[in-house]
Amino acid sequence: MIRPAKGKTPRRPAPKKPSSNNQKDPVGVYCRVRPLGVEDKECCIEVISNTTIQLHTPDGIRVNRNGEFKETQYSFKTVFGISTSQMELFEEVAKPLVDDLIHGKNGLLFTYGVTGSGKTFTMTGSPGQGGLLPRSLDMIFNSIGPYQAKRFVFKTDDKNGMEVQSQVDALLERQKRENQPAVPKTPSSKQRLDPEFADMIMPEEACRADGVDEDSSYSVFVSYIEIYNNYIYDLLEEAPYDPIRPKWNGGGTPVRQNTEFIPPQSKILREDPSHNMYVSGCTEVEVKSTEEAFEVFWRGQKKRRIANTQLNRESSRSHSVLIVKLAQAPLDADGDNILQDKSQVSVSQLCLVDLAGSERTSRTRAEGSRLREAGNINQSLMTLRTCIEVLRENQMCGTNKMVPYRDSKVTHLFKNYFDGEGKVRMVVCVNPKADDYEETMLVMRFAEMTQEVEVARPVDRPICGFAAGRRQRNQAFKEELSRKLVDRGGPVDGEVASVIHQLLPSLPSCELSDPHDDVTLPRIIEALERRQRIKQTMIEDYHKAANMLKSMLQDLDNSLITKENSIQDQRAKLSEKDKTVQNQKAEIDRLEKKSKMLEYKIDILQKTTNIYEEDKRSLQHELEGREQKLQREHAEKRRMEQRMQGMVSDTKVKWEKECERRVNAKQLEMQNKLWVKDEKLKQLKAIVTEGKASERPAADKLQPPQRPSRERERAPAKRSASPSPVPTGPPVRAVHRRSHSAGGERWVDHKPPSNVDLDTVMQPVIPNAIKVSAPSEKALSKCDKYMLTHQEVASDGEIQTKLIKGEVFRTRGGGQAVQFTDIETLRQELPTGPARKRRSSESSPVKSDERMEGDWTDVETRCSVAVEMRAGSHLGPGYQHHGYTKRRKP
Repeated sequence: MIRPAKGKTPRRPAPKKPSSNNQKDPVGVYCRVRPLGVEDKECCIEVISNTTIQLHTPDGIRVNRNGEFKETQYSFKTVFGISTSQMELFEEVAKPLVDDLIHGKNGLLFTYGVTGSGKTFTMTGSPGQGGLLPRSLDMIFNSIGPYQAKRFVFKTDDKNGMEVQSQVDALLERQKRENQPAVPKTPSSKQRLDPEFADMIMPEEACRADGVDEDSSYSVFVSYIEIYNNYIYDLLEEAPYDPIRPKWNGGGTPVRQNTEFIPPQSKILREDPSHNMYVSGCTEVEVKSTEEAFEVFWRGQKKRRIANTQLNRESSRSHSVLIVKLAQAPLDADGDNILQDKSQVSVSQLCLVDLAGSERTSRTRAEGSRLREAGNINQSLMTLRTCIEVLRENQMCGTNKMVPYRDSKVTHLFKNYFDGEGKVRMVVCVNPKADDYEETMLVMRFAEMTQEVEVARPVDRPICGFAAGRRQRNQAFKEELSRKLVDRGGPVDGEVASVIHQLLPSLPSCELSDPHDDVTLPRIIEALERRQRIKQTMIEDYHKAANMLKSMLQDLDNSLITKENSIQDQRAKLSEKDKTVQNQKAEIDRLEKKSKMLEYKIDILQKTTNIYEEDKRSLQHELEGREQKLQREHAEKRRMEQRMQGMVSDTKVKWEKECERRVNAKQLEMQNKLWVKDEKLKQLKAIVTEGKASERPAADKLQPPQRPSRERERAPAKRSASPSPVPTGPPVRAVHRRSHSAGGERWVDHKPPSNVDLDTVMQPVIPNAIKVSAPSEKALSKCDKYMLTHQEVASDGEIQTKLIKGEVFRTRGGGQAVQFTDIETLRQELPTGPARKRRSSESSPVKSDERMEGDWTDVETRCSVAVEMRAGSHLGPGYQHHGYTKRRKP
């Protein structure tokens, strides 16, 4: 089965909206500033005038925003400062709505603000300082008190309508309700008043509406609901308890003696035939006085959900709505009874809404159910803001966007008010402390936007066609009738006359069938004579009784005089007792009020204790869970450490073996290179020995003994990083040039530790030299000359040694400077030709494999480099040489 698609709610039919109602009124937005708390030091709100407030940026937020200083002003219809009384607020905000309610118009009043801004105090108040709600109820009953109908004359139906019953049906309904103990009875105004209710409003602060229709009868019905987690609950519903089902209270703990009611079921919203939204199945209680209405409200208030948060000790966790319905119907033409016509019944309602405060979970530190409550509260308030924004856009820009009333129960319930079914007023409550600055700014922006929304003005209800003043004329007639009856000897009603007629004999039939009938007339005459005798007897009995009564009255008068004298004496004594009783009554009232207040505080403390116990249990469960998780993490960490230690040890052993293998391979490679080098030296030595045997025989005598093999004597060579290539040609004898460093000066012989000992035949010898591995100022100050032994790899792959020489002189800064003057190059070559030749002066091309002796001492290979060392400096191996190659002579 395919369900049909759910369409939009049909629009209200055209005949219901009169064409003449084109006037609109903006939403009335008022602002109330609560006093600053004792613990709060910085204030961020300043009241500029009775319509404007100014927000100051707190110092902390100013620093966080790069020192921006911004002051914003917001305007309202009226701004109420910290010195404003509850009476002044009611006169300005709620009194016009109550006046419209009595005249048949609807109204909506709600408080809006962050948590802890004083919304509940503004709406409900406290003993001695009644809020908007109790003052509105008091004004309603002060205005319609003499014109109220008896109970159950007005009866609600299941479709948000009202029916009118006759006096007999109402009496039967009252007797039926009184005989049913299971049904909760409506509180009676004749009961003793609660001191807490009686002190809400002072007698001198009572007010009433003007222009009340005296020719109508009124009846007030009260219903109280809350919207919790986007579900509607009836706070006045008395749900019977189930003996089988386990009982749980609001804190989630079992109840001892099965006396707790089962939590009520959520209600649904429906639309009546007039397209007005109402809560289906909601309890509506008929009340006849302010005390009754407030008692009903307080009974539902005790069921409302509140909780303790970081920002508010008694934070409302739901939106509460008190709906006051006023049913009125005209009297009939005689002004005695209510007109039995349902079409003439007019029902107006006033909704007093206490919205839950918006809050940030980062500040309230809400968790679990509190976090869910805060999320639903913020979501419903965001939906309200979205609806206001769409309404404003449709009115200002002429668009026709759909307003998302159905996204939240709050907006869905009150959609008729924004569509033109009554006045809408909002009281914005703000807390001037600096911690609420950002939330207060968002509230101000929403209030400023709400003021731009216009709502159609409600239409006046039609006037009944009967003449005015019917009730007064009927009352005057009854008073005149009773006065005349008193003047005639007392009121004689129809019941006394019927008793007299029953005592007299009945008359026989008076019908004459024949003119000669002699029986009927004698019977009538006899009956009349009998009636006359009975009447005379009754008159005589009456006079006897009157005389007896007169004598009795005289005796009573005498006894009355005597008793009055004794009464005077007793009154004197009673007056003294009355004074004592009055004092005791005052003391009893004070103690009762104190007891009531203590019971209220005990109730709040009990709820707070239950909340704390629930939070404690949840925190204990969370702590146990975290401890178990921490133990698991510690065990996992220990297992991971053991595993990592095993992996580290395995990796360490693996890399030690790999390093040992690489070192052995490197040693073997170096030994092979040394072996090849030794072979080259042996071949070179053999060539030199054979070549000079014939020319210089004396040299053979001076030839040093053969050096043992390097493979047995030398450790792993400290050589340059670049290996020597394997020679390709036959080895030749190396010719070394004698060093010119011999002299009488002192030298600094600088040999870096990275140099390799070549073990060549020709070695430079410098007498009277200071050998250092790194130059220092102390060594340079003792010498005149400086020589640096530098090794590098030549282009042919052999290691060549450069002796860089310079002169040491002092500088102006007190240090030592070295100026390089000469470079000698010592290297080994393998010539390809039979003999070497000195390079000629002409620029003839030279082969790449031929080396001339002049290359070692050529001028082009010399450079001039200066190095300065200041006093206290340490010239290490990382200094830089600045060399400039001299230009070759032409």
